Amino acid sequence: MKYYIISGEASGDLHGSNLMKAIFEQDLKAEIRFWGGDLMAEVGGTLVSHYKERAFMGFAEIITNLSKIFSFIKFCKKDILKFNPDKIIFIDNSGFNLRIAKWAKINKFRTVYYISPQVWASRPGRVKDIKRDIDEMYVVLPFVKDFYKKYDYNVNFVGHPLLDAIANRKKIHEIEFKKQHNLSDKPIIALLPGSRKQEIKKMLSIMLSVAKKFQDYQFVIAGAPSQEYDFYKQFITDENVKFISNKTYELLSISYAALVTSGTATLETALLKVPEVVCYKTSWLSYQIGKRLIDLKFISLVNLIMDKEVVKELIQEDFNKSNLEIEMKKILNDSERSKMFLDYYDLEKKLGGVGASTKAAKLIVSTTPKL
Repeated sequence: MKYYIISGEASGDLHGSNLMKAIFEQDLKAEIRFWGGDLMAEVGGTLVSHYKERAFMGFAEIITNLSKIFSFIKFCKKDILKFNPDKIIFIDNSGFNLRIAKWAKINKFRTVYYISPQVWASRPGRVKDIKRDIDEMYVVLPFVKDFYKKYDYNVNFVGHPLLDAIANRKKIHEIEFKKQHNLSDKPIIALLPGSRKQEIKKMLSIMLSVAKKFQDYQFVIAGAPSQEYDFYKQFITDENVKFISNKTYELLSISYAALVTSGTATLETALLKVPEVVCYKTSWLSYQIGKRLIDLKFISLVNLIMDKEVVKELIQEDFNKSNLEIEMKKILNDSERSKMFLDYYDLEKKLGGVGASTKAAKLIVSTTPKL
């Protein structure tokens, strides 16, 4: 069959690449055309558009780039018609994907969604449109299946693909890794300030503000593959701070603690068993709009899945040097760390074990193709 896959950021590229591998294993004649990134490109198929071209963050930035976004939507529709796939697979990225899905359904394409839009977090009214436009929905969080059940929409929980990505990660030797990247023997505190320039600007300076208070540790910035070192170096003023690009899993696997920008990385950090503080700060306008749209007790996936505060969340004005120092001391404390580790193991059990990509691919390949 022919598959057209649309993902929109680094995490979608990761999950898309694992799904593509599984599809190629299940369907030896598969043809795949996709919107994604470097990881998906390494698997095979044809890359149409890189997610870096569409990395718009926050309500304000999206509004100022509406013309670009609409041009991408127009081009995507034309490209789908030309390729004429048996199935269109959407990965997260709801703002873009749900618009394409509505059009695709009208044009009689079979539509698949892998990793549900976060309608459980905001604007649940969108479920009506999802039920109308999506033929197959595969969710990766256990509570999302229960959410959809309330709307009489039957979806498949396949487990979380991060478990696959972590299980398949490249294993490293700690001493060699530290030597290769000019790191000292001090325990590592990893800093994950996000992947987009706007969020890195807001997050990294505050994260680094506590470095001088913890001289017994070395702080290491996990650089995103979408950004160059020249962008990060403006924030680095302390010799106790190092930088490593595009090796987040390797870095986390040898880290003692981490400061993590809210998003998929909070779950990755927890599954790699690293005590963390979750941080989030955006523009005043974006925060005010988001606060009115999102109805959740927590913002981090770790706490949402566990339905309790496992990791501390410092949001907007609470994300400051004083609070960060207090929470840092807690995650470096042995008793606090022990409690967090126990919760992390329970978290992993709730996510259903490895094999999400294969489960999803088997269902996608075996179900009805184009209408």
